[in-house]
This record gives sequence, C-alpha cells and structure tokens, in this order.
Amino acid sequence: MGFFNKLFSKEKKETLDNGLERTKQGLFSKITRAVAGKSKIDDDVLDNLEEVFITSDVGVETTLKIIDRIQKRVARDKYVGSSELNKLLCEEICELLAENNNESAEEDFTVPAGHKPHVIMVVGVNGVGKTTTIGKLAAQFKAAGNKVMLGAADTFRAAAVEQLDIWGERAGVPVVKQKLGSDPAAVAFDTLQSAKANDIDVVIIDTAGRLHNKKGLMDELSKIRNVMQKVVPDAPHEVLLVLDGSTGQNAFEQARQFVAATNVNELAVTKLDGTAKGGVVIGISDQFKIPVKYIGLGEGINDLQVFHKKEFVQSLFGNN
Repeated sequence: MGFFNKLFSKEKKETLDNGLERTKQGLFSKITRAVAGKSKIDDDVLDNLEEVFITSDVGVETTLKIIDRIQKRVARDKYVGSSELNKLLCEEICELLAENNNESAEEDFTVPAGHKPHVIMVVGVNGVGKTTTIGKLAAQFKAAGNKVMLGAADTFRAAAVEQLDIWGERAGVPVVKQKLGSDPAAVAFDTLQSAKANDIDVVIIDTAGRLHNKKGLMDELSKIRNVMQKVVPDAPHEVLLVLDGSTGQNAFEQARQFVAATNVNELAVTKLDGTAKGGVVIGISDQFKIPVKYIGLGEGINDLQVFHKKEFVQSLFGNN
C-alpha cells in the first residue's frame, strides 16, 4: 500500500499531505482515543470507530460499510491488534472505494480524443469555490498543452463575471461574456461558436449558483445544454458539480439536490486545506456513485488536484 501512482509526483504528494493535515490530525486524535487501553479491535473499539467516522463527516451509510468491513477482517484474521488499525483502515477504505462504480480516469488534465472542443459545464451554489475552480482548471489544462476558453454564463451575478475575467487573465485564456443579466444559454452558444472558430481544445462554462428553486435550475441548465448542442451535438461532455468540503454534511445535501436537478457526472470537492472535514470526500465518493474528479487543497493554481483514491486514503491515515 506504500506505492504511488506513476502520475503522482513527490510535489503532489506533499501538497496532498499538507492539505489534509487538519483532517488527519482530527482523525488521529479521535482514533487514538477510540483504542485507548485496548490491545485488540473488539466491539467497544468498533463502536468508538463508528462514532469517529460519523463525527468526521464520512456519513452514516459509508461509516456502516467501513465498520462492517473491519469487523469481517478482524473475524477472518482472528487477531488484529489496535496498533495495526490505521493500516487496516487504509486498506479497507481503499478497497471499498475501488469496488464502487465511480472510477475517474485519474489522469491529470488530459482531454479525451474523438471530439473537439471538449466541453465542461460547471455547476454549484455560490460560495463553494466554483469560479476559482474553473480558473484553476483552465490554467492546468493550458499547462498540459491545450487551448482553453471560458464562458461566463453566470450572468446574474456581476462578481462572477468579473472573477472569471480575472482568472482568465491569470491563466492566459480568453473569456466569452455578455452584459449582466444576459441569457446564460446565449453566452454558452457564443462561447462554443467562438471555440470552434478558434480551434479550442477545452471549453469550460460557468453557470449560475442558485438552488432555491430546483425546477428553475433544471430548466435553465437544460436550456443551456440544448443550445450548446446546436453547436457541439454531444455537449457538454462533463457536468462538474463543485462542493465545499468545509461544509461537511451540507455538501452531501447539495450533491443530492444537484444530482436530482441535472445530469452531474463528476464532482470537485474544494477547500479541504482549511477544514478537519476531509472525511466528506470518502462518503461522497462512496455514496453518489459519481466520481470525485478533483480536490482543492489550497489557494494556488497547482493546489487543485485530480483525485487519486488510494493516495488520498493513504495520506489521510499516514500510510506512506
């Protein structure tokens, strides 16, 4: 379990370790208390572990799966000392996530062949780091050798367009926009037309972050999708939902609502460096059967990483 994906450099590992430090420290202290005075993993330890994971925002359903796996492992191996617990947790959680139908390519900012441009529509409520995530994606796709264009289709909030403009300048990629209050679908249409005319590889479309009216959101996103398909028939190729990891269980609820409202097929979980709630990534990855594709671990452009499940869990439990 100590090996790392060939795509996972020492620098990325350090960023991951640093970004998860608060979650790791919180988990370690809770697990240490859970096994205090115990020489082996017994029912009391399992009960304490259940509380540890639930209070670490892993979620009830995923927690019960983890405890069940640990219980079976202990029964199978006959004797498992509490000193081995972190290694055991790392192995079982990695296997749990690997068994789910939620595999992402786990390749860093590559663009699928067979169509051009590759269109990513980004959704999420205001304040989760959506526009910042788009800017970081643009910079990293460009650094990987792609021509990138952004579409400012969150036209109801002036700050969203301005922020996307700033990120476009920072990343060195063009931003297609219209005046405040314009039809978001029209912005998406113009963006894709411009992308085709300029031989762009990757288009990232920002959308409004409202969730107070699920039907309104669904209608708006469906309209954007339908209009884009007039230019690129199979667009969008990715619908990326951005969630704020520091909100813990609220991130689960946002995921449920957006998954019900639109065809989300990828997730990004941000702001993990500033919280002890990083366990939410394990629960979300397990529960929604939608791949967590990106995680945000800091303010820098390179602090947005492709989510590698094994490396994430190994970093969380100190299994290097």
